[in-house]
Amino acid sequence: MNSESETSLDDAAENPLEEFSGCHDGIIRNFDRLRDLVALIDKTPDSPDIREIATKLLKFFENVVYEHHAEEEQELFTAVMDCAGGDEESALAKDYIKRLVAEHRELESMWKRIEGDVWRLSRGKAASLDATLADKLAQQYLAHATFEEQTFLPLSARMLSKKNLAALGRSLHMRHQDKTAPFFI
Repeated sequence: MNSESETSLDDAAENPLEEFSGCHDGIIRNFDRLRDLVALIDKTPDSPDIREIATKLLKFFENVVYEHHAEEEQELFTAVMDCAGGDEESALAKDYIKRLVAEHRELESMWKRIEGDVWRLSRGKAASLDATLADKLAQQYLAHATFEEQTFLPLSARMLSKKNLAALGRSLHMRHQDKTAPFFI
């Protein structure tokens, strides 16, 4: 009998699209955390929770969001484009990929505009976090993730054959391996 972690690894290897889908839940929870940070600053600007939340947000964006975007662009989008033909569905996929990449850059740009204030808050320093921009970032990421979940991932599932899915799963597996492991000849 497989443990829970072994089962999820087996499932991800069988259908790597589930790995992309699963990431969104955690990402959305962290954008809710960003909204919590804004609310705390407004209500209790000297709360010790501010520092903790800000620190978690910095780590989250650096370790999760950028990596998630890179995996989608370098692995998933490439796999979809590799199997795209000249049909209407392939043209639609190409348009969606162009849109999603542009959204990634816009979301990252918005983060960069508030990152300095979040960093200052993580150090217990005063900052004037742009609440409107932080809320806009959270809303736009939710819309982005919803579009991926409801539109792009189902289209990808239709386009990718079992062979393409297996190759994508192997590629993601290799990407997550310890990069410091020595190689022997």
